[in-house]
Amino acid sequence: MSRDLADLTSWHADWNGLRVAVLGLGVTGFAAADTLAELGAEVLVVADTASDEHLAMLEVIGARFVRTESGAVPPELVEHDPELVIASPGYHPDHPLLLWAGEECPIWGDIELAWRLRDKVTRADGTPAEWILITGTNGKTTTTQLTATMLVSGGLRAAPCGNIGVPVLDAIRDPSGFDVLVVELSSYQLHWLRRAAEGGVVAPLASVCLNLADDHYDWHGSAEAYRDAKAKVYENTRVACVYNRADEATRLMVEEAEVQEGARAIGFGTDVPGPSELGIVEDILVDRAFLEERRHSALELATLDDLRASGLAAPHSVQNVLAAAALARAADVAPADIQDAVRAFRVDAHRTQVVAEASGIVWVDDSKATNAHAADAALRAYASVVWIAGGQLKGVDPAPLVQAHLTRLRAVVLVGADRDGLRAAFARHAPGVPLIEVEEPETERVMPAAVRAAASLAQPGDVVLLAPTAASFDQFTGYVDRGERFAAAVREHLGSKGPGTRGGGADDDDATPAPPL
Repeated sequence: MSRDLADLTSWHADWNGLRVAVLGLGVTGFAAADTLAELGAEVLVVADTASDEHLAMLEVIGARFVRTESGAVPPELVEHDPELVIASPGYHPDHPLLLWAGEECPIWGDIELAWRLRDKVTRADGTPAEWILITGTNGKTTTTQLTATMLVSGGLRAAPCGNIGVPVLDAIRDPSGFDVLVVELSSYQLHWLRRAAEGGVVAPLASVCLNLADDHYDWHGSAEAYRDAKAKVYENTRVACVYNRADEATRLMVEEAEVQEGARAIGFGTDVPGPSELGIVEDILVDRAFLEERRHSALELATLDDLRASGLAAPHSVQNVLAAAALARAADVAPADIQDAVRAFRVDAHRTQVVAEASGIVWVDDSKATNAHAADAALRAYASVVWIAGGQLKGVDPAPLVQAHLTRLRAVVLVGADRDGLRAAFARHAPGVPLIEVEEPETERVMPAAVRAAASLAQPGDVVLLAPTAASFDQFTGYVDRGERFAAAVREHLGSKGPGTRGGGADDDDATPAPPL
């Protein structure tokens, strides 16, 4: 007999003996299994891959494991007869295990589970930590880090978590507790969140979708499904729904969202703001939303000089700062504390990070540009570019991106296994732009070859930009590995050219320390 899950909205509810299947045994899957085992649930983890470390830890916590092959439903899962399935973000909605589970029992993601359990550790007044939700095609991680830094600057105990790397289920169980959790959400995680009308329980203090562009259609199946997943970030918001004035899709998401009474729509943009908006007036970032006299006055938050000193001066970075400031202001962080946070912040590695400069050529690592929207923002920051691109395109057509940047492209170097779309786009729209393809099959040789090719094409005044427009798993272990290999190849190449270089690599002190968990 299956249990009614409606009452399971607290750590202190009776989870004991609940039969749960967890799909996946990565970081998120293990966090779910560990949490549920601590609650006394009967946990079966189902996955096609698992590290030795995680398998050993499952034994310690008392959870069972079964390995699947080709997505087949294992008999052990059927025998377990789960009352609840927790889906790890990597599982496509049409995965055979999820199709089977959808006919048998409810499916939650890790975010809904964490929200229900968020009262394990409470604040001094006995209430759980507030949540601030952040999504968008690009800029999520930087904005999450910025927001957490601003909250800490304002005297709050805050932590970034979620898709940024620390599972929310680990954050809610931290015994030291927090005032605010800043939760970065991927579209995969948002897919499993239910809307308010469907019984959704997550109710953040504030939320934002930074932007919307083509991405992850291979996972969601369509642009509409991807957009609908992103829009869920605003559901049940209580104080502030923050949207991007330059991205009409985000405003429409707010208009369509079912929010709690009193929640306000707060716009941000790099132009002059109106009432209930944040923006820029004469090189000053200002708030015209969170003050009583917003129709006639504004509060200074930071200056563009502050942003330049922190590596946040690119237009997309300015938008991230404004979005983070709106979220922090929703949590009552003072303008002076926001300015202090901006001045102390440094952009994370692999996000338009200058690796080196030599002979008038600047080498920039934006390996985090895993889609066309992010690559577009990176390309717009420079006047003359030798562009290193390629990888796994995730079903997105790169032609519009190529067309948009014809005038700034000195040359192109293609890497990666999935380069047909890029090659065709250049052949059609930019046949006069020099193009070199890197054919090296071994990971260790890809970036050295790409750097040599770029160096042969670049001229003084150019930027050699690694902005792949694609995921990295065809040739690398992730965007970090790809960026680090690029930086190492640049240093090796320039080192062989003699003195006159400056700059550093991924292990320079250029990443903002996140508030500790």
